[in-house]
Amino acid sequence: MTEESLIEYPCDFPIKIMGKAEQDFTQTAVSIVKHHAPDFDETTIEVRESKGGNYLSITCTIRATSRDQLDALYSALTGHPMVSIVL
Repeated sequence: MTEESLIEYPCDFPIKIMGKAEQDFTQTAVSIVKHHAPDFDETTIEVRESKGGNYLSITCTIRATSRDQLDALYSALTGHPMVSIVL
């Protein structure tokens, strides 16, 4: 039995990455995203700081081409020690 995807590829797909507000957090997250989505445009990043300034939320909208690509990207992000949550 094959799983049907609710997403039609290719499509623009936002990924929210959250972690502690460390010096290299944004660049580290972007590096992982670009590894899996080389055409990602870094100028489209949205960064928000938590109320207390302890955490950052980065939204990267990629051009997703397949479920395998998204699975690999989510796995790489959630496996990194600087990343707390990926939505």
